[in-house]
Amino acid sequence: MSLVSTCFLAMAFLFFAWKRLMTYLQMLQQDDYDCDRFWDWIKQHKAFDRKASICLLALVVPASVLPQFADIFKMVGALCMATIGWMEADPRVSGKKKLALTARASRIIWAAFGLCCITIPLAVYLQSGLLVWVFYIQLIPYLLMAATWMLDPWEQSVQKTFLDEAHKKLLDLKPFTIGITGSFGKTSTKHILGHVLSQFAPTLVTPGSINTPMGITRVVRETLAPHHKYFICEMGAYGESSIKRLCDLAPPDAAVLVTVGHAHYERFKSLETVAKTKCELPEAATAKGGWSVIGSDVLDFEHTNTFINANRGRVTLVGHRDGDDIRVTDVGQDADGIYAKIIWNGVNHTLTAPLFGLHHATNMVLAFATACRMGLDPVLVTAAFKTTPQIRHRLEVIHQPSGAIVIDDAYNSNPQGFKSALEVLSLLGKGRRRILISPGMIEMGEAHDAEHRKLGAQAAVDCDVFLPVSPVRIKAMTDAFKANAPHKLVVPCATFADAQKWLGDNMRHDDIVLLENDLPDLYERKINL
Repeated sequence: MSLVSTCFLAMAFLFFAWKRLMTYLQMLQQDDYDCDRFWDWIKQHKAFDRKASICLLALVVPASVLPQFADIFKMVGALCMATIGWMEADPRVSGKKKLALTARASRIIWAAFGLCCITIPLAVYLQSGLLVWVFYIQLIPYLLMAATWMLDPWEQSVQKTFLDEAHKKLLDLKPFTIGITGSFGKTSTKHILGHVLSQFAPTLVTPGSINTPMGITRVVRETLAPHHKYFICEMGAYGESSIKRLCDLAPPDAAVLVTVGHAHYERFKSLETVAKTKCELPEAATAKGGWSVIGSDVLDFEHTNTFINANRGRVTLVGHRDGDDIRVTDVGQDADGIYAKIIWNGVNHTLTAPLFGLHHATNMVLAFATACRMGLDPVLVTAAFKTTPQIRHRLEVIHQPSGAIVIDDAYNSNPQGFKSALEVLSLLGKGRRRILISPGMIEMGEAHDAEHRKLGAQAAVDCDVFLPVSPVRIKAMTDAFKANAPHKLVVPCATFADAQKWLGDNMRHDDIVLLENDLPDLYERKINL
């Protein structure tokens, strides 16, 4: 009977392991299959199994005291594992960002499951007790990481094949390629510039926030066509040389460097490192004989300052400083959108767009500089701005049928954009109850508390009700809000779903709501294993 009960334990474990591997894989995928960051997430959230392990451990003592009933206790343990596995949510249909069983994800989970299968024959042969199966349960995340590491050479080979195909296609079709990067503002600048250029010629723009090698590769392989004259490519930085790799894939004819700031600061550790990495884009454009449009604020950093001074003839500087090629003299916004007053070649221009957020005014000027540097008529470029569609989830103002207003800024996660969103809330919220829902920002490193404290104080001025999501993460922001506005309502919410429920129960027709940033499950969801 002992072998039979052990076999039942093994089968229950394999079923449980498959379900648990899916749960872990969802988080590993959200961290771009980076095992080091996945391990940090496990430690930070204490995402080790407790339910199944405690059940089995609770059976160890009676199984030892009553050895004649050991097989029955094993069967109970198998039933516990199977039940817990059955009740675990399917990450393919649950969570904000569901698990996508791509070819890579499928290879990883099957390899990890194979490792699980390899580990248990000895335990079955030895008819191991319940304690051994607790060890196997705790081993599951390690096996997932081991499978990821084992498959990495193969994944690199597959990716190189796709990257080479995309690179060759770009070289064959020769669209005028514009790379855009920056700590923040790159997606919005891309959206605005893409709208302008599409008024003149067929233009392909990398959609949404796609800015990684494989994301760009897929866009090029599946979408780029011979009729596209312009290709606008957002380039994200997740470590030194990451933008250089993107420039090797899609060599830029022109570069747009928006700004350098604290976004992803946790990965870079210093702003000088951020500046050096971002500068890889204009350096690549210059090496190809191209040119760059750069926000002049980056002159504050040694590496970018040195590059600009050495290549001044190939750089158009945009900003508020004396000596900038396009000088911004005034920016503002009203109920109709943003405007920017600029001086270019001694001529005054006023740019307007039906967008909200003062930072978009700077993005609009960068788009103007790029289009004009390409030889387009500034009068026509200025006219094109007036029909710019709103940017999804980036200070997107949505008027509800009830009369309420929702400002969707779910994709924002930087201090400047957050502050700008609060300004829009105050501007459009005159005479309304102003509600802020936010989990704060991520990847701020050592600047986390200081930046959130500033925003908490500002929010106390610009909103009437604050719903902090995952409030433990942003205690500094919540405390600052309470200190500066002790009479205003604060409603802590564990998740965005809780905040939405509060809105459903309490929202009025004359409210205005700012949804500021939306964290993936990796940061918000508390997994109870």
